[in-house]
Amino acid sequence: MARAGRGCHLGLALGLLLALVLAPPALRAKPTVRKERVVRPDSELGERPPEDNQSFQYDHEAFLGKEDSKTFDQLTSEESKERLGKIVDRIDSDGDGFVTTEELKTWIKRVQKRYIYDNVAKVWKDYDRDKDDKISWEEYKQATYGYYLGNPTEFHDTSDHHTFKKMLPRDERRFKAADLDGDQTATREEFTAFLHPEEFEHMKEIVVLETLEDIDKNGDGFVDQDEYIADMFSHEENGPEPDWVLSEREQFNEFRDLNKDGKLDKDEIRHWILPQDYDHAQAEARHLVYESDKNKDEKLTKEEVLDNWNMFVGSQATNYGEDLTKNHDEL
Repeated sequence: MARAGRGCHLGLALGLLLALVLAPPALRAKPTVRKERVVRPDSELGERPPEDNQSFQYDHEAFLGKEDSKTFDQLTSEESKERLGKIVDRIDSDGDGFVTTEELKTWIKRVQKRYIYDNVAKVWKDYDRDKDDKISWEEYKQATYGYYLGNPTEFHDTSDHHTFKKMLPRDERRFKAADLDGDQTATREEFTAFLHPEEFEHMKEIVVLETLEDIDKNGDGFVDQDEYIADMFSHEENGPEPDWVLSEREQFNEFRDLNKDGKLDKDEIRHWILPQDYDHAQAEARHLVYESDKNKDEKLTKEEVLDNWNMFVGSQATNYGEDLTKNHDEL
């Protein structure tokens, strides 16, 4: 179940984007922003509580994040069901009239990969200024930080100044990690690794390091329990902690802090945000099948999917509703 504030660590990015609003349109390319770090545990499906608006919203945001998740309110329920039916036919790869968990997992992985590469394609022209189908570090730096670098006095003694000073070297470090051949330019694949490092094995150390730097406020190289909680919950003055925060403290003690020393090191952070035995697509597919499988035969007919269309159009199987707005031949 999603918790309020979980994984929404956007303070740095918000300050930076506010500064970029002042820049000319050509210079308003967005800096890299870290995705949500908390992965939904693959709990026993039989213990999953009934779906409500909050859990639907979690399905909606689990892979794309709050800003990128798509809604399906552009269409009537009848239009959504009609288009969803066509997608079901595509998911049923062997054409036997049933959608299995494995078929659904394969489809979700395909949708996730397509989203990532579509996202890179949309922003490519903002960075590839010389149109050579590569993006150099200088091109990226100028597109993202050019206004700040050219007008440093506007940011003197402001929070934005601190934000830029922190984000610029961090982006350069990530760019170099993605640049496998070390030529200071990124191919489309390398730039995809730069923008979506969590999807690439050779970038995972950067993901862990950036997560540590974000949460470790006292700079000791570890994440203690209060820092862990502060990343997802802001204390109101004299206000009590909600029950879910107390539950997260228990999670920290029981499951995050593996060596029980009261803090998380890099290995424990990696285990937390990049669990080796967790498959996002598998968990999402199991969840969708479990919630829609009326006769409990562990596979779905088109009728069962359409009867639960509300859940599917808010899931990754339909790119969070976006695919329902596309023509069939675009999928």
